[in-house]
Amino acid sequence: MARLKREVYEEELYRLQIELVKLQEWVRESGARLVVVFEGRDAAGKGSAIKRITEHLNPRFARIVALPAPSERERTQWYFQRYVPHLPAAGEIVLLDRSWYNRAGVERVMGYCTPEEHRLFLRQCPVFERMLIEDGVLLRKYWFSVSDAEQERRFRKRLDDPLKRWKLSPMDLESLTRWEDYSRAKDEMMVHTDTDESPWYAVEGDDKRSARINMISHLLSTVDYQEVTPPKIKLPRRPSSKGYERPARVLQREVPDRAGELDGESGRTTP
Repeated sequence: MARLKREVYEEELYRLQIELVKLQEWVRESGARLVVVFEGRDAAGKGSAIKRITEHLNPRFARIVALPAPSERERTQWYFQRYVPHLPAAGEIVLLDRSWYNRAGVERVMGYCTPEEHRLFLRQCPVFERMLIEDGVLLRKYWFSVSDAEQERRFRKRLDDPLKRWKLSPMDLESLTRWEDYSRAKDEMMVHTDTDESPWYAVEGDDKRSARINMISHLLSTVDYQEVTPPKIKLPRRPSSKGYERPARVLQREVPDRAGELDGESGRTTP
């Protein structure tokens, strides 16, 4: 797959992010509830897509939910129970960076759930999602795919990147050696949970730029949102001074001027 040119990507991403802001304003105004599920292979680009979606949204109304491993108490609850408190209220968007589908993927492959628990999940999941949809929740589900060669390339790149090294967990390494096991688990999951009322949408992730554009564009196309006319805002005139004088800067603790040191080290002149 040819990589999408950066200038084309950035121009289209900017346009889509404007539409995402419009979508959020419509969600707030209409009281809609939107849940977007992000699942797929490790290093397939789920996190970077979520970052681009939320980059210009109001975090008070658009939340990312990425739950840790369940606690001992949560393990004794109804499986879906730990996800319910994170569902959106009216006017909110929730992006699930991995979701209840952990049971059909990681837990199934790694043996963290019993075969009986896995079968129960496959029976209950479509019912659970139907309940959400019948209650008015807008549910969208995306599966990010990546080739085995590209996944390994990204893992190796993370090894040498101090900003991304933390992303390599033991579970990621297992995904390399259990590629076919995860494939079979995903295929079985799709058979039971890819329904007409709650379909899965596949995102090819070998080219991350294309994946982000395709996923965001599709998400926007699935919601019948309308542009909300913002209220007119007029900046007030700043009142004239009443004699206030700022205290001397020596009286406050300032952070060291590291930026100035960098200018000196590089020999550049600060404009």
